Amino acid sequence: MSGDLRDLYQEVILDHHRRPRNNRHLPEANADAEGHNPLCGDRLKVYVRREGDRLADVCFEGLGCAICIASASMMTEHVKGRQAADVERLTDAFHRMVTDQADSKPTDAVGGKNVGQARPLNEDDLGKLKILAGVRQYPMRVKCATLAWHTLRAALRGQGEPVSTE
Repeated sequence: MSGDLRDLYQEVILDHHRRPRNNRHLPEANADAEGHNPLCGDRLKVYVRREGDRLADVCFEGLGCAICIASASMMTEHVKGRQAADVERLTDAFHRMVTDQADSKPTDAVGGKNVGQARPLNEDDLGKLKILAGVRQYPMRVKCATLAWHTLRAALRGQGEPVSTE
């Protein structure tokens, strides 16, 4: 990662950590899930208010390291207003990006099986989230970056058990 890109990566992470977007309770949520990363101590609860298949609002509460909170903040901004199926594909694409598997087939991150994809994602679909690709250079931090995404997926699927990155 070049010096300028590393500086931008750090600036974005710190901005979203210090001033996380959508970091609040959502009383009108009709789906939620909890997630925990025992390695780092990150704990999140993700709230979703669905209107049909659209995620009308997405918020989170919790405590975690800068990467975890920044990822949750950026995720909520990026998925709000999208269809649930698009969010599933974004979750897969994000996971592949931070694990440096961008060319691999989409998989269900929970079960590890190959899943179909209605349309392929391109770089524009990830938008500002691409800045988090730098986390793949720090393998111990990948779980911090993906916790919010796994927790969101659990909320959308109605999983009752808390999500753990272990």
